Amino acid sequence: MQYKYVAYNQQKQLVNGKLDAPNEAVALDLLNYGGLKIITLKESKPLIDMAKIQAATYKVNSKDVVMFSRQLALMIESGFDITASLDLLEPQLASKALQKAVKEITADIRNGMKPSQAFAKHPLAFSDLYCRTLAVAEETGNMERALRQMADHIQKNANTSKKVRGALAYPAFMIVLAFGVVAVLAFFVVPQFQKMYDQLDVKLPLATRLLLGATNFVRSWGPWILLLVAILAIAAFFLTRSEEGKYQRDKIMLRLPLLGRVIVLTELSRVASTISTLFRAGVPLPEVVTLASNACTNRVIARALTDVRQEMLQGQGLSRPMSQRPIFPALIVQMASVGENTGNLDATMDTVAQSYDIDASDRTAALTGLITPAATLFIGGLVAFVALALVSTMYGMMGSVSGAG
Repeated sequence: MQYKYVAYNQQKQLVNGKLDAPNEAVALDLLNYGGLKIITLKESKPLIDMAKIQAATYKVNSKDVVMFSRQLALMIESGFDITASLDLLEPQLASKALQKAVKEITADIRNGMKPSQAFAKHPLAFSDLYCRTLAVAEETGNMERALRQMADHIQKNANTSKKVRGALAYPAFMIVLAFGVVAVLAFFVVPQFQKMYDQLDVKLPLATRLLLGATNFVRSWGPWILLLVAILAIAAFFLTRSEEGKYQRDKIMLRLPLLGRVIVLTELSRVASTISTLFRAGVPLPEVVTLASNACTNRVIARALTDVRQEMLQGQGLSRPMSQRPIFPALIVQMASVGENTGNLDATMDTVAQSYDIDASDRTAALTGLITPAATLFIGGLVAFVALALVSTMYGMMGSVSGAG
């Protein structure tokens, strides 16, 4: 990411500029190391982020990375060196993007680059967490074990995300369908009946008057309401381009009824799984927390982990700083404490990850169970109300004709 800064240099002169860094903390460290006293530092983003467009187009599917990692681990375990293993795997890869990355990785390793450094040149396929785990494995000689650990970790995170998306897909479809029904009734069905009622000039029942009033309001103000929603959406988009804007958006997401708790549990499950995987691989704990923070998609939890790391470096351990932040529930704090005291932090965090994953799945299923019937009842009630309003008017008109006869 690119950051813009304003600072004083060692000659007390005001300077400004841009620098590239993976996150804000690293950017601050680089500037401080250069002898600058920071006044402001914020992320710099172009109006059209080509890097994100490229990432969306060429990012390798996690399923392909999992399969590749397992196959590479198996070949190394069988006695092949890493370059020979990559040579054999490259033609078999289904993903063209991954195939291209592996080809370049193989060439870089043959030219003397360490595997972790060669993998790190392809962040769209291999995360910082993946590459750091390989770097530790290079020192310990357990490359195949590290590859299997990362494959398990990526697959676990992908399964968690898939369950949440799958559970919310049907309720989202029902909500869209509800708006579609309202639009069809307002713009196509009811207007035809209204023309007939106007020609007959009869007194309409209350339900019919309410229905006609509502549809007239939607037809008159609907385009303006849509325009307002579009303007608000565009404003929200630009407000959340800054790091602080994204932080406030994520804070609102965590406070949503029912859904907020699911987000917390899903994120903490990912955090616990990351800590377990990296600690088992031999990564130092402060770096483990940094990588776990970088892997978070919710900035509230990521910032909390960054603060935990700062206090950890002051000698407070992991569990104590966590206990001082409400975002971390009692279970993860207690298990972190047990893991620190026994030296089995990887096992305790793995238990936490499994527990939160199950809890998140149960809550997601319960949320789906609430939204789906609510949407069904809304659509059914709306259709029933429209039918009642139209049928009651028809009966009233028939009664008037019979009385006149």
